[in-house]
Amino acid sequence: MDSTVIYQSKNGLCYLTLNRPDVFNALNRQLVLDLTAALKQAESETEVRVIILKGAGKAWCAGGDLEELLQLTRAAASERRAYLADFKAMIDAVRRISKPVIAAVHGVCVGGGNEINIACDMTIASENARFAQAGPRVGSVPMYGVPQNLPFLVGEKRSREITYLCRMYSAREAESMGWINKVVSPDELEQEADSWALEILSKSPTAIALAKKMHNVYYDMLTPSVEAGVELLTFFWGTDEAREGMLAFKEKRQPEFKI
Repeated sequence: MDSTVIYQSKNGLCYLTLNRPDVFNALNRQLVLDLTAALKQAESETEVRVIILKGAGKAWCAGGDLEELLQLTRAAASERRAYLADFKAMIDAVRRISKPVIAAVHGVCVGGGNEINIACDMTIASENARFAQAGPRVGSVPMYGVPQNLPFLVGEKRSREITYLCRMYSAREAESMGWINKVVSPDELEQEADSWALEILSKSPTAIALAKKMHNVYYDMLTPSVEAGVELLTFFWGTDEAREGMLAFKEKRQPEFKI
């Protein structure tokens, strides 16, 4: 079986590629665990100075794996909690690794994929990239960095719009909001990400690590809100409402939410 995350390193750069292209790199539990492990490996290798996170195939990451999430809605609460704890550990690994992580995004970057994107230090996007949160549309809610960090990127009102309405935004729209750093043509994406990474390589590695830690202070202070979110989502994913949202999305119909 192919690895769900491809690990490559050369000349101080580490390339991590989400590798489930047949499902637009949807986040199943194995990918979550593999990305966490790959980041830990990159942290341990002193020659690695910058990580570039990519997606295989036509998309960067379409969010949570719907089939797996539907199974979790019928599973014991302890299984949902364990999955969410693993997801939190993955986001923490992106955010807290001492080395900068640059997201090189093409195609869709939605839901849990966008939560990873927000956790990355910087984002370079292709003109064909599209960004969104999908939680309330599919019986879920973002909790790993969207409530904590997206308001600082785009403003609180815009963050609520993104979260509540679940609209899709173009790369240019995301750039104009401060959601991402730069948009380039599809054939320039890898070169531009490499260019930014190489600029970082010329800087003091200790200073970069300290700068990242200082930027993370507020996120670290809000960690209890994420831990509370694990418990809230553990409960919510066990409800008929969440199950209906996921089933409706799978069946390509409007959900019938009942209160």
